[in-house]
Amino acid sequence: MHTACFRNDASFDWLYPENIQKLSRRHWTPLSVAKKAAHFLADAPGKKILDVGSGVGKFCIIGANFFPDCHFCGVEQRRELYDHAHAAKTMAGVNNADFIHGNFTQIEMGEYDNFYFYNSFFENIDQDGRIDDRLEYSVSLYIYYSRYLFKGLNARPPGTRLVTFHSLEEEVPPDYKLVDASPDMLLKMWIKW
Repeated sequence: MHTACFRNDASFDWLYPENIQKLSRRHWTPLSVAKKAAHFLADAPGKKILDVGSGVGKFCIIGANFFPDCHFCGVEQRRELYDHAHAAKTMAGVNNADFIHGNFTQIEMGEYDNFYFYNSFFENIDQDGRIDDRLEYSVSLYIYYSRYLFKGLNARPPGTRLVTFHSLEEEVPPDYKLVDASPDMLLKMWIKW
């Protein structure tokens, strides 16, 4: 296991090419946030955790490293980012993280216990903060994705855990109660009652 990469964000970013490293501060989950989120989501051995819009896999790889008795899976629609996630997973030496190339609407959410969401839909309404111009973006897609995730989360049983980071909370059903948050309220932890 390549433990040096888990010391801080700069060390972790060395797992990626320079063009990907430059996107880290705005688009990839900070190490401290990933550890706190994973700790909340990995509440029992064997839990399966889905990262919706996993980018280069930073959350899943960090979670997998610190919680080896749980399984972390990320779904990412950009092939390049999916490929970088697989390469970083190998370099980091974690075995309990996997990645799926595709749109999250193609994923069966019922196969997962808990969920991580770093507002991957926001690119549809924020022209200045996009990773690239390779995807179609629109307000209607933002609404569609938010509603789709809302319905998927709503169908999960009581006890399901959700962590949101930089979310507008339009995807969070009312049965999910806020149980913890960072002082700046950007990181929020929810449990379905």
